[in-house]
Amino acid sequence: MGKVKKLKRMGGKVSCPGPLDEQMAREEVARPTGRIKIRKERRDGDDEYVEGQLGRSILKQSVAQLKEMEEEMEDMEEEDFPLLGTQRPRVTERVTAVKLSSKSEEGEESDESSDEKVDETHAAVPQNVDRVIKDFEVELNLAEEDEKILEHFMNKDAVPQKKLADLFRDKITEKQTEIQTQVDASSVQTVNLSPEIQEMCVQVGKVLAKYRSGPLPKMFKVIPKMRSWEELVYMTNPDKWSAAAMYQAVRIFVSNLKEAMAQRFFNLVLLPRIRDDISFYKRLNFHLYQSLYKALFKPAAFFKGVLLPLCMSGNCTLREAVIVGSVLAKNRIPILHSAAAILKIAEMDYTGPNSIFLRIFFDKQYALPYRVIDGCVYHFLKFEHDRRDLPVLWHQSLLTFVQRYKEDLSPDQKQSLLDVVKFHTHHAITGEIRRELMNSKSRGEDKMVVN
Repeated sequence: MGKVKKLKRMGGKVSCPGPLDEQMAREEVARPTGRIKIRKERRDGDDEYVEGQLGRSILKQSVAQLKEMEEEMEDMEEEDFPLLGTQRPRVTERVTAVKLSSKSEEGEESDESSDEKVDETHAAVPQNVDRVIKDFEVELNLAEEDEKILEHFMNKDAVPQKKLADLFRDKITEKQTEIQTQVDASSVQTVNLSPEIQEMCVQVGKVLAKYRSGPLPKMFKVIPKMRSWEELVYMTNPDKWSAAAMYQAVRIFVSNLKEAMAQRFFNLVLLPRIRDDISFYKRLNFHLYQSLYKALFKPAAFFKGVLLPLCMSGNCTLREAVIVGSVLAKNRIPILHSAAAILKIAEMDYTGPNSIFLRIFFDKQYALPYRVIDGCVYHFLKFEHDRRDLPVLWHQSLLTFVQRYKEDLSPDQKQSLLDVVKFHTHHAITGEIRRELMNSKSRGEDKMVVN
């Protein structure tokens, strides 16, 4: 009532609300008001301009990006179309990726195994293998003089490398002879393959000799699941497989065989094929390089079937070591497998490739056990009384080892290494080795606590 009384005192007109039913009827419908709303017109952001310091900085960045794009386009044009008077390297063949699952028929895709639908290594494997290996050689900084020095460390009594077919036949004959000498011949149940299976394996081998891409014969996918898989693989003539067929075979055998059997396949089939390809072409086929990547999915089998036999052969060349080492350097390997491989290589007779592999493992900066570190120290101490000229590879591996694990060495080990570098010096590396050994903590020393 206060508002009504105030209006009456001021002489204003007081509206009578009226009966209750009329008030309720008026409230059901909204009544328009006399207020007029004024709204500003909206404009798009393109019509407005940024002024001031912000606009100048945006223009500056856009001009810089345009210049970068123009420079990249010029570089690409120079690579594709060389200038007049310059000789362009001739490309013999174009490297293409392997097609793992081709949809030829609707029913075939259901028969494909689950591991063939996804290519785990395709994204990791570089397309230009030659450029990757060349960059890795530059990174290792291999000296040309090392080839003459490393000839003194090569095993001259090493057995010459056999062909893949001869090596495979000898292994099977050796296995059969071992079984016959250990067990009575009457109690041995030999595996007699039917003529149909033998003929089928021969036909599969003919397909694999011309294989490029697409689905594989189903018979070949069943071979790893059979007990006599070695004899069946031998019947397919693995020395005549194409490089793409070798990659597909590695994929199938890695996913279906256990560690011991995969190691045997790597040692009998994959390693001789890789060494033959490198020795003949002085390079490695892209599909065989993919095979090494895929074989590393089983690290234990890879080390026992490829890396350690390659080091133990005594005639491993630097090119072979660089190619296999590039695969190790660009993949993650469990520390236990790497530690075991380092210890085995350190205990072998010295060759140049051993230094390459050790340096690659040292660059991974593993937290190695003290036993492995002690084995590496003893590996370098063996050359204290060796008066032969050591290659640069040896000095490089020692420098890498000292840089990575200098704080894990005992004072006695550091002094012994300093004595070694007194006899074997290098004008550019020995000074760095001494500085790392003398200006670092030793094993067991705690950090100084400042109050």
